[in-house]
Amino acid sequence: MKQLLSFIKKEFLQVFRDPKTLVMLFGMPVVQIILFGFALTNEIKNANIVVVDNAKDLASQQIINKMEGSKFFHVEKALVTSSQIDAAFKEGKIKLAVVFPANFNTDLLHFNKASIQVIADASDPNTSMTLNNYVTSIVNDYQASLSPNSKIPYTIHPEVRMLYNPDLRGAPNFVPGVMAMVLLLVCVMMTSVSIVREKEMGTMEILLVSPVKPLMVIVSKAIPYLFLSLLNLTAILLLSVYALDLPIKGSIPLLVFESTLLIITALSLGLYISTVTASQQSAMFISFIGMMLPTMLLSGYMFPIENMPIVLQVISNIVPAKWYYIIVKDVMLKGLGIASIWKETLILVGMTLFFITIALRNFKIRLE
Repeated sequence: MKQLLSFIKKEFLQVFRDPKTLVMLFGMPVVQIILFGFALTNEIKNANIVVVDNAKDLASQQIINKMEGSKFFHVEKALVTSSQIDAAFKEGKIKLAVVFPANFNTDLLHFNKASIQVIADASDPNTSMTLNNYVTSIVNDYQASLSPNSKIPYTIHPEVRMLYNPDLRGAPNFVPGVMAMVLLLVCVMMTSVSIVREKEMGTMEILLVSPVKPLMVIVSKAIPYLFLSLLNLTAILLLSVYALDLPIKGSIPLLVFESTLLIITALSLGLYISTVTASQQSAMFISFIGMMLPTMLLSGYMFPIENMPIVLQVISNIVPAKWYYIIVKDVMLKGLGIASIWKETLILVGMTLFFITIALRNFKIRLE
């Protein structure tokens, strides 16, 4: 144990001696990449919504038919109570709910005005506003078709309610995405470069013939970046709460646990990259491009996954940032517990075990 601690201390000293490593760890520059393809469109298609029709009259049915006929929505009608709607939002099954009051058609015909309630998941403000605009447009089209020559036009007022982010601020969507991207990129890049550096300098052989077992050498390489990544996590959370006014509604220990799980996944992935590359430049290129693009495009952070082609939707399932992004939003913004995110957690655990297994197996092969 004393020898292992000595190796860990050595790695910490190496990190703080290298200004480039410090810049990559704590001051990674903002990189803007121009991307083309399906993932760049902000249009949302086939979003899951639920319609609660308490009226069950001609007017409500006609509006529902218009929604079902549009390319924007996939309409469900099973939910009938407010508690069921709330549960569906928490589980991430729906993006929006439309509720028709009992006397919708009567109010429209007798008083020339009626109201419907639109409830949106504003943890993603851009998506919620887009879906709300789609609903408003459909209602306005129906309203205009009722009696275009009438002196007293019919008026339908959508009553919009935004859940989890009523002010539609960007921070609730921005912070979880940044957490996923920073933790994944830093851990993968630093681990892969650290080990490849030893190979380039010819010191890896010296480390491996030391009294410490090869596995412990690898562990000593990973532990400093685990602690440094937890420092990054702490800084992000503090900035979120005190600078961006984004309180953490869920369990902080649970959030830290899930973040640590992602960090270990990223460290094991970085270890694997280090075993298949021979230079720091190659390791950094693979880590940066291989992590940056999937995290930005396929995690749901910048662009809705459901709007992408089926092939990209399937590929997104192997991106760790996608599952971590869902977890962070559910814990931080919705205040949910492990009962709601256990599936995503198991997926991350499976990815971690997979990367650790192939990394260690490939590392042993390289040593023989």
